[in-house]
Amino acid sequence: MPQLHLGTKPLTGSLVAVVTPMGAGGSLDPAGLDALLDWHVAEGTSGIVIVGTTGESPTVTIDEHHALIAQAVRHVGGRIPVIAGVGANATAEAIALTRHAHAVGADAGLSVAPYYNKPMQEGLYRHFRAIAESSPLPIIVYNVPGRTVSDVSTDTLLRLAEIPNIVGVKDATGDLVRHVDLIRRLPTDKPFALFSGNDDTALPYMLLGGHGVISVTANVAPRAMAAMCAAALAGDVATARAQNQRLMPLHTKLFVEANPIAVKWALAEMGKIRNELRLPMTPLAAANQDVVRSALREAGALA
Repeated sequence: MPQLHLGTKPLTGSLVAVVTPMGAGGSLDPAGLDALLDWHVAEGTSGIVIVGTTGESPTVTIDEHHALIAQAVRHVGGRIPVIAGVGANATAEAIALTRHAHAVGADAGLSVAPYYNKPMQEGLYRHFRAIAESSPLPIIVYNVPGRTVSDVSTDTLLRLAEIPNIVGVKDATGDLVRHVDLIRRLPTDKPFALFSGNDDTALPYMLLGGHGVISVTANVAPRAMAAMCAAALAGDVATARAQNQRLMPLHTKLFVEANPIAVKWALAEMGKIRNELRLPMTPLAAANQDVVRSALREAGALA
């Protein structure tokens, strides 16, 4: 199966599901976001995923959502791909977000399965088809049933892969058997990007044929995640395993509370952002701070 290219390079490796830096009271912090984007480019991150769940997409307004995508595209300036979070549980809203992302120059859109309203498989298929037909923007389907309840089946993904500008999946099921089955059944005449949505299983996902990970851990350890992915994709299993073992405390402890609570606390501890979130997200509990701090130190992200 050929690799997906956005621009001149294949879209592989460690893509960061970047947090949204905020100021006092939850206001957006554009300067803080620019600094994070520059850091990720310098540290070897392969792509930016802006305003996904880790970016607190459920609590930003539509205008803020638009502004964050436009800022990321503008500031990254083509140095690495920018993938815009464009999902919604209303198809019309997802279409509007997708059209805006295309208009401001995003390289692709990440569209989550509709949440809460629990569509059937035919509804999921028609939802993503309508989005793809509304805009030429390449679309990556995001399947995360642990958050959305909706689960895009393998059969539905195979139907969606036939649509020209549906170009990949972010698979947060953690089901590696399902991953292998999808690879076995995908057509071989069209690029289709396969990204893990789980840091803790990203290494086996890549060794079994995946192209990379859309990562939370990369927020705090971008260089190490990039190196782990590069080793895995090159078939250097020993190096990839060693790097992954060092990162495993972050893969697990950054989810000690609902994402992105812990990762924003961690970035604040590293001096990268302020520890500001919007309700209903609340700051990391004091009882969990030493847990996350220890994970940062084990991974070499904090002295």
